[in-house]
Amino acid sequence: MPEEKTTRELMYETSRDVKWICRTLQRMEEQAGDHEERLRDLEGWRERKIGEEQRACRIGAGAGGLVGGIVAMLVRLLGFG
Repeated sequence: MPEEKTTRELMYETSRDVKWICRTLQRMEEQAGDHEERLRDLEGWRERKIGEEQRACRIGAGAGGLVGGIVAMLVRLLGFG
């Protein structure tokens, strides 16, 4: 038959378990903070990337409009339009 533990032994084990749980929770909180920071960094990168792509599209559209306007003027000046 197994020996029963004394109150002192039970308190020691309980104290040890509580300390382990506290350390584990602290590590989990730190990791969660790291993950949130990484997610914010990724979201910021994505927003900057989208902004760069939109800017490139606007520049391309503006350049296309300018070239189209010049071609239209040349066609008109040359009498083809």
